[in-house]
Amino acid sequence: MCLSRSAALLALGLIAGTRELSAQQPATRTTEQVLRAVADGVLASATFDFRDRQTGQRYVTPAAAPAGARLAPASPYQDWRYWNGVLELALLELADVLDDARYRDFAVRNVAFAFDHAPWFEPRYDGDKWGFPFAQHFVMEELDDYGAMGAATIEVYRRDPQPRYRAYVERAAAYARTRQGRLADGTLVRAFPQHWTLWTDDLFMGVPFLARLAELTGDASYLDDAARQVINYHRYVFDAQAAVMRHFWYSDTNRQGPAAWGRANGWALLAQVQLLDRLPVTHPQRDTLLALLRRHILGIARWQGSEGLWHQRLDRSDAYLETSASAMCTYAGARAVNRGYIEPHYASIARRGWEGVSARVRADGQIEGICAGTSTSDDLVYYYRRPTPLNDVHGIGTILLAGTEVLRLPHPDPATALTSARGARPGSGDRTRPAPPPSARATAAAAPPR
Repeated sequence: MCLSRSAALLALGLIAGTRELSAQQPATRTTEQVLRAVADGVLASATFDFRDRQTGQRYVTPAAAPAGARLAPASPYQDWRYWNGVLELALLELADVLDDARYRDFAVRNVAFAFDHAPWFEPRYDGDKWGFPFAQHFVMEELDDYGAMGAATIEVYRRDPQPRYRAYVERAAAYARTRQGRLADGTLVRAFPQHWTLWTDDLFMGVPFLARLAELTGDASYLDDAARQVINYHRYVFDAQAAVMRHFWYSDTNRQGPAAWGRANGWALLAQVQLLDRLPVTHPQRDTLLALLRRHILGIARWQGSEGLWHQRLDRSDAYLETSASAMCTYAGARAVNRGYIEPHYASIARRGWEGVSARVRADGQIEGICAGTSTSDDLVYYYRRPTPLNDVHGIGTILLAGTEVLRLPHPDPATALTSARGARPGSGDRTRPAPPPSARATAAAAPPR
């Protein structure tokens, strides 16, 4: 199913690349120039229309197409998949930092496009969740059907408070609370490939959504649930010897998977910092969560390569260097420094990471070295052999998040950096140094390709 989905993405126009990377870019570019190249490439490629997969004919609306047309959004940026949610979250951050409304407007329009057209597709749904347009907008089965897109919808709702967005978020919240698969201790899991399987990726698919729900609703129990997920995931999949997370854990055998997949660790790191960003300084689990994040960041730092990048399998130097995992490790390191979750001198992890990541961005904004959609596997060779299509959608948002957070890093002189370890939130437009921490905020309170 994952392989067929990857093939579908390639059919939508993603050009297959190779691991022989040859990024052609100017010798020196600023971080802002790299970010604008990527983001402007997304905006230029987004068409906000539909394409008949049989004939190639384009239509402004699905209703304009003849009966029998096999329609899909002409651009993969306009579908409703978790990677679209990551991209929208990243563009909203970038818009704030660069003070460029074009990126914000794209994210807002993108969410509206799905809400406008998903109702036309829903009664025609053919049961193929991963091949049918907007299927995850109206089919909720697993966390990545609604978690990242739910988080993005909340952020868009803050800027464009349409009732239909609130209704979607409330439906997704109800599903997460009452119908999503969980272990007896409340840990979020899937029913496959074994019953039950904990996917490390799902820490991101669940926690940022839960944390934003707490902000949106004032219900602190969402924060408690999110904190429980982070603590439990560390217990189930963190490998203390390698100091990184394994890709999955089987409940029927009480056994971790063999691979420390890079992107899964990246998703987990994003989840942890985005929860801490929203967690009151008085929350009883805050110190525990800070300790777990620091352990994870220092763990991945052990495996950073000489180019600043991380490997597809983090603890195996014979695996290829992978861009999206490297971007998320970079983002987590930069965010942790900017928010005071870890000491300022660890900014070097993020700075070196961004050197490696930005070198993989071509002059036209296309990105090399992103692993294609990847399922869980006990076959270690499977991870080695995953393809890296040029500009694969799974990683574009992660590169934007990483670079945006690097822009916020303090001056390399540690004396100018933030030292507070609690509640620091830099101003959204500050590209050079974090702002002083505010007072504590009270809070009332089918296998997808990855």
